[in-house]
Amino acid sequence: MDGTGAAGGPARTGGGVLLDVGPLSGRPGIRASGEIGVSTRLSWENALTELSRRHTDVSYVELSAVRFVDVAGVAALAVTAMNLPVGRVVVERPPPQLPRVLDLFWPSLHRIEVAPR
Repeated sequence: MDGTGAAGGPARTGGGVLLDVGPLSGRPGIRASGEIGVSTRLSWENALTELSRRHTDVSYVELSAVRFVDVAGVAALAVTAMNLPVGRVVVERPPPQLPRVLDLFWPSLHRIEVAPR
């Protein structure tokens, strides 16, 4: 693998798996574990692209096993939500920096609902 990962698969670097993204069971959305940063960004963006393709009204993004997300990772999520034709994205149990970054840069983005840890 080239380090970028594939939609729905793990992104790997020399240190091992840094981000694993897969579908949620029983509801529309994705779950991620690991870290969302520069070395895993392409995998994260691919997963969000796939999420937007399958989106109907509400999509869920479960992040309880994500230890870190950088500003660009939050931006990719925000852009995905803004480009949805209808509905919203519910982000469940994100790392603490995600809601802070959303509040700072996208305070009026109502297409993302954050369910805290």
